[in-house]
Order: sequence, then structure tokens, then C-alpha cells
Amino acid sequence: MTARTALVTGVVGGIGAAIASRLATDGARVIVSDLPGETLASAADRLRLPMIAADLGDPLSVKDLKDNVVAQYGNPDIIVNAAGGVCNQIGTSLEEIEPSGWKTIFAANVDSALHLSQSFVPAMKANHWGRVITISSGAGLRPSLTGIHAYTAAKHALVGLTKQLSFELGQHGITVNSIAPGFILSNAATERQWEAYGRDGQAEIINRIHTRRLGRPEDIAAAAAFLTSDEANWITGQILSVDGGIV
Repeated sequence: MTARTALVTGVVGGIGAAIASRLATDGARVIVSDLPGETLASAADRLRLPMIAADLGDPLSVKDLKDNVVAQYGNPDIIVNAAGGVCNQIGTSLEEIEPSGWKTIFAANVDSALHLSQSFVPAMKANHWGRVITISSGAGLRPSLTGIHAYTAAKHALVGLTKQLSFELGQHGITVNSIAPGFILSNAATERQWEAYGRDGQAEIINRIHTRRLGRPEDIAAAAAFLTSDEANWITGQILSVDGGIV
């Protein structure tokens, strides 16, 4: 069988990078993307994978991404949207929420998934085969430990978008699923959050996890590898919690 082509976004973070590496190891032809800058160049160099930069919250930038990807590699069979996160924000009270910060988080976490799907799904429909994976969060299923209202709301919205896309696209041979990671030290923001809990807070979180450990990016990559495979043909519209079991 001809190797599948996969576009993985958000590879500056540990989860996106691990997914890109795993799919490439499993035989996919992988292109990586993230915001323009040296961090993307460094990530692509470490992964030894081709990169195309884009601001996924900007539909014009995503159009350029699509044009470049298709021209160089053809239309992807698989898209994994691991872009997003808290966008350097911290938890605040309701009264302190800024409209600009709210919009920034929604653009990074929700708009990005919408723009990518609008750009690349039509060709998947024509081929009657495709895999779309979003990376949500436990914050898309319950209140967030971050205390960031916009992040929790955006991840819940991403879960809803995933389910609606699945309902629409399943008849075209396209599965759409989301992976909801538990606590993983995958970037500077999660490391700062972890340190802020202190020793007692960290112990409390560990004791709530059935496996008694934090997650690793490779745990999420393993789930993505399965959901993008032929073995997952009849799995769609699902939110797969990969969190070690958490109370």
C-alpha cells in the first residue's frame, strides 16, 4: 500500500512532535507545521521532517499552507491538529477576562481545527478515505486545572466540533476523533503549571491518577497512531481520554 501522507501541526510542543515522529516511524510521509519562527525550524530539524509554517488561526495563512502542502506533497490523508494551548495566559477571575485573550485562545484551539478541516477534507471526501485527529484535553470534559476560562471553553468547543465533523464526514470514509490528554509535561506552560503546585500539590495530583505517574508525549502519539490506522476504520466521533485514569 502506498504510504499515507500526514500533516501534523503544533510540533513545537512535545505532543505534536511525538505524534509526528511516531507517524513517520510507522511509515507515513509527514509534514509538520507551527507558527513561523526559529522554534519551528529547530523542531523540524530535530524531527528530520519537512516543515511549512502557518498561523492556523488565520484562514488566509491556512490557505497558503494548503497551497504549499498540496503543491509539494499532495493532499494529506491524515491531519492531526495538535496546535493550541493556553497561549501564555494564566488563570484569572471572571471579572478579569480580556476579550482579546479569549479570542486568541479560541483562534489557536478551535479556529485552527476548523480552518484545517475546511482546507484539506474536500480532497479526502473525493478519495473516500481520511483521518482527522484533534487534540483536546481533560479541560474539554471538565473544569480545567489551569483556571483559564477561555481554555476550558475552547477545548469544550473543540470536542463539539470533532463530534459534528464526525457526523458529517463518516459517510465519506473519513473518521474524526479527538484525544484528550491528561497532565503531561510537554511544554514550558505545563512545566510552569506543575512547579506552581508545589510538592504537596504535585503529590495530590499523582495520587488521583490510577497509574500514579504523569503522562508522556509518547502516550498520546501511540493513541494517534492507532486512530489514524486502518484498524480504526469503525471508530469515529470519539473523545479518547489518555490520562492514566484520573479521579
